[in-house]
Amino acid sequence: MSKKNGTKITILGAGNVGATIAYTLAVAGTCSEILLVDINKEKAKGEAMDIRQGIPFCHTVDIYDGDYEDAKNSDIVIVTLGLARKPGQTRLDLAKANVDIINSVMPGVANVAPNAIYIVVSNPVDVLTYAILKCTQLKPHQVIGSGTMLDTSRLRSRLADHVKLSPQSVHAYVFGEHGDTSMIPWSLINIAGMEMKEYCIHVCEKHDNCGKVEIADIEADVRIAGAEVIKRKNATFYAIALSVNKICDVILRDGQNILTVSTLVNGRYEIEDVCLSLPCVIGGRGIERYLTPPLLETELEQLKVSANALKKVILDLNV
Repeated sequence: MSKKNGTKITILGAGNVGATIAYTLAVAGTCSEILLVDINKEKAKGEAMDIRQGIPFCHTVDIYDGDYEDAKNSDIVIVTLGLARKPGQTRLDLAKANVDIINSVMPGVANVAPNAIYIVVSNPVDVLTYAILKCTQLKPHQVIGSGTMLDTSRLRSRLADHVKLSPQSVHAYVFGEHGDTSMIPWSLINIAGMEMKEYCIHVCEKHDNCGKVEIADIEADVRIAGAEVIKRKNATFYAIALSVNKICDVILRDGQNILTVSTLVNGRYEIEDVCLSLPCVIGGRGIERYLTPPLLETELEQLKVSANALKKVILDLNV
């Protein structure tokens, strides 16, 4: 099916994450056309049919299933391809299996949609973002991993609960790997226009009783938040769908928003040739600019630990 006037988003993979992203895009009215592609063609068709039957109740969108070559003329391609981690399977085994899938599919998709912006959601997201850049001719500004955007949202929500404010009044980030070695640059946190330290001293009613233990608890909660959801419902897909919809909306509206997304790093913080999450300005071209806010020496060392852990996985997989 050829693209009509409007914006087209292709979603590769119609599992829980891909289907929920499609539903979220449709309800939000983010785009005018959605293509669902999955190796299980009946599953893709069923998901498209289910959403399409509810379109009279929300924004008009043309949603349908198809093949990889139908991604032609896409404005955005969302990658949710890959396998979920199985009991007893190591992270490295999962990474290898999903890198193999990326290598077999993405060169063909990139050939039919060379000008699209690619949003990578599949895990391990940092490794797969790097793999897509290596197996295609896509430019770094075109390939965006969802990275720590969701971790950042969890941090802002947790801090907002702690100080009894809206998350919109809390600015904080999670950097590095979307995984075990992610780090929080506490020196960059801003609450109600003040550095966190200043807010805690002058405003927060808990400042006499709050300290390193509370900070450690917040960091631990953010780190295990996804695992806690998986423990209870075996998967996470609503929050990631909302975060991906946000990225799409910012791209299509040329929003120039600062988001913590995974992208190729060459030189920032003395880190080379690896994909991990740092603040980027996102707009119509994908990644418009890179931001490198100053970090404390201890924070910089934590970030380098995260980068080196990812580089080891990439080296072990020979990506």
